[in-house]
Amino acid sequence: MLLKDKVAVITGGASGIGKATALKYTKEGAKVVVADFNEAGAIETVEQIKALGGEAVAFKVDTTNFAEVESLVDFTVKTYGTINVMFNNAGIGATNLINDFDEEIYQKVIAVNQHGVAYGIACASKKMIELGVKGVIINNGSVYGYLANRGALAYNASKGAVVMMTKTSALDLAPHGIRVVCVAPGFVRTPITNVLKEKGVEDLYKNFQMRKEFIEQEDIAGMVCLLAMKEANVVNGSTVMLDDGLTGFKAHAEY
Repeated sequence: MLLKDKVAVITGGASGIGKATALKYTKEGAKVVVADFNEAGAIETVEQIKALGGEAVAFKVDTTNFAEVESLVDFTVKTYGTINVMFNNAGIGATNLINDFDEEIYQKVIAVNQHGVAYGIACASKKMIELGVKGVIINNGSVYGYLANRGALAYNASKGAVVMMTKTSALDLAPHGIRVVCVAPGFVRTPITNVLKEKGVEDLYKNFQMRKEFIEQEDIAGMVCLLAMKEANVVNGSTVMLDDGLTGFKAHAEY
């Protein structure tokens, strides 16, 4: 088991990449706190994990609230005695045109995607330092932390911030033996891709990636698992592109 005896927190664990990662982590021997604003979804993920013989508990959290993120980390340590991995995965997407600006959408996306990650880094690292744990903090970014995408001002800005917060916090936490890394997925098979199919643009988005297919959530989860292992010790402050070549292969003139 690749993560035997590790304790991990996964935000946004009720669905998508977060759920796939929770399932992968527990399969590899980790104990997981599945955290999500969607408490019912988090409980469902935990039930699936337990049915497969894994160990996990659910925790309802609003990652835009610093005190709630602190409580999440405290709960983890109270439940399992430590914290080794923090996967700041929770995030949202929304259209936000600069020439039709919606302040409410902007504030919400920044709060979840940027502030939520910052709070996760701060709270997890503080507890790791207190416990003397040389842990790993993994942040979920996006290819759109590097590439511009029309109609996504807030999303692009928030994911760009995740990249820089990863670098900065890795530098700050290196003296404590804590690594901070970022993953940047491309187009992943999710309910959103079903919408693309309904709109008749599925092939367009598939073509942005080298093998012209959506990435599976389980493949992202596998890489998030590998980055938490001691064998990934040299990966620190970096963003790992999980995009099947999208950023290096395809210009976005098609947009």
